Amino acid sequence: MKPSLLTLLVAGLFINAAAAAPIEHLEPPFWWTGMQHKGLQLMVHGTGISRLEPRIDYPGVRLVSATRVPNANYLFIDLEIGAEARPGKFDIVFTGGGRTQRHPYELRAREAGSGNRQGFTAADAIYQIMPDRFANGDPSNDNVEGMADRLERKAAGGRHGGDIEGVVRRLDYIAGLGFTQLWPTPLVENDMPAYSYHGYAATNHYKIDPRYGSNEDFVRLSREAKKRGIGLIQDVVLSHIGKHHWWMKDLPTPDWINFGGQFVPTQHHRVAVQDRYAAKVDSHNFTAGWFVETMPDLNQTNPLVANYLIQNNIWWIEYAGLSGLRIDTYGYSDGAFLAQYTKRLMDEYPRLNMVGEEWSTLPPVVARWQRGKVNFDGYTSMLPSLMDFPLVEAMRGALSAPQEGSKAGFGDVYQTLSLDYLYPEPNNLVLFGGNHDMARMFSVAGEDFDRYRMNMVFLMTMPRIPQFYTGDEILMTSPTKKRDDGSYRRDFPGGWAGDKVDAFTGKGLTNQQRAAQELVRTLATWRRGQPVIHTGKLMHFGPENNTWVYFRYNDNKRVMVAMNNNAREMALPTARFQEMLKGTPSGVDFLTGKTVDLTRELRLAPKATVVIELPGA
Repeated sequence: MKPSLLTLLVAGLFINAAAAAPIEHLEPPFWWTGMQHKGLQLMVHGTGISRLEPRIDYPGVRLVSATRVPNANYLFIDLEIGAEARPGKFDIVFTGGGRTQRHPYELRAREAGSGNRQGFTAADAIYQIMPDRFANGDPSNDNVEGMADRLERKAAGGRHGGDIEGVVRRLDYIAGLGFTQLWPTPLVENDMPAYSYHGYAATNHYKIDPRYGSNEDFVRLSREAKKRGIGLIQDVVLSHIGKHHWWMKDLPTPDWINFGGQFVPTQHHRVAVQDRYAAKVDSHNFTAGWFVETMPDLNQTNPLVANYLIQNNIWWIEYAGLSGLRIDTYGYSDGAFLAQYTKRLMDEYPRLNMVGEEWSTLPPVVARWQRGKVNFDGYTSMLPSLMDFPLVEAMRGALSAPQEGSKAGFGDVYQTLSLDYLYPEPNNLVLFGGNHDMARMFSVAGEDFDRYRMNMVFLMTMPRIPQFYTGDEILMTSPTKKRDDGSYRRDFPGGWAGDKVDAFTGKGLTNQQRAAQELVRTLATWRRGQPVIHTGKLMHFGPENNTWVYFRYNDNKRVMVAMNNNAREMALPTARFQEMLKGTPSGVDFLTGKTVDLTRELRLAPKATVVIELPGA
């Protein structure tokens, strides 16, 4: 049966109406002139948008192509922004079916020196926070209309109300502790029905979660931090999103999500991607499998997905003036994508730093991803830094189960350090005592303050970039036998009105907690002025009888660190350390200010740690 004229007219009106429907998303929302990479790909989303033809008339900007995908509600526009392009606003004009639709766009001017910004280095010390659990500066955003996960401070997995305003108000506290970099866990929108507080299930890549504040608040945090000598590190997730991401309601392509959008869990065979004997099914499952059912895994082999993620990270660096990125679940992403991603970002910002999370206790597994690494399969990466889980776990093991008179305690730490030759840049690794996914450092050390001190000194004197987890400076505790995220992420006392204890001012802290805060402040402040710790060499002596001695040195200074992990005094003959002591009769323990005799032996009190500054080179 032939359609009637009326039917054809109605259909035509429907198509035209659909074609002219408002644009719901255009990302990135704006860009900059003078970028190293001249290409820019815009994702345009709106009902029937692919039926329209885009046009741009702005000096220095050329529309290269328009890519249409199976979903007619998406159009990908490739632009070339020439060196002659100037900051300004213009319209992207969409035409078709007798209709014209305009969408404003803006090219902004970059801040002076943006491309040459200095990322975090071994001269820095990083303070990590979970914003929802740190401080509530604006109770009015605790609940936001239309967002399902509501304030429930008594629930370990609920939202507790911490926000960007709370962080801004406590920047002086962080700076006062001696820290020079701030790493908040992700702040982008996580509009999930539960457990949205942790931030690792993004539902909008270009929007700060309104329960934390606004995009402008995030920029303000960065600027206020810089005024205090603190850089801002953004926590980003490349491998997965939240199940309630706006994409999931209208996927751009059938292969946008791995396994066709169906939940297939990863089996976490992380070594499969670098195992010459691995079955392809295992390596594919590791990178394409989903973390959990509520976190769909992105298909980064789709070039549109890959480019979207790359541009998004560049956008935040430029927009918020970041000093670096912390990249969650790094190895779970597609390897070819990671090579492209790291190259694009480092080409744009040659001095930026980015640290990837590869949670393995095996140094070869971690080392694979660092720039300069020569891998057997030819894989190359431009990633500057990684989280040093092997060394972290070795030290936590040494302090959790010390064995009197044995080599077992510090032996694993010593042997792990001996494998630094596997890393092209070992001093660019990030070393930490704990983080939001691990049992509290003080609890792992048996709630023994002396062993806590050992870990703090170790953290601050190794040839690494130290990272500290908020709350460890007041000896926060947690269970250690099984994973208990809620206990690792308890609210920082003093961040909420009515808190009986205020760790920011010291009100209500015990004497031991105050001593821990002072230890952190003393070490971090001292470290800031010690080039020998930032860039000096390391010489360590094999542990004996559960004691360990190492030196940091350069042409101008030597620092001797000695630890006694026994419950009795130990005397260490100094003749063994003459390669570094070179007849030096004494030095000063900077922790106590006391002169230490080194002529014949070094006497260490039970569970003592000394940091001895030695005169001369």
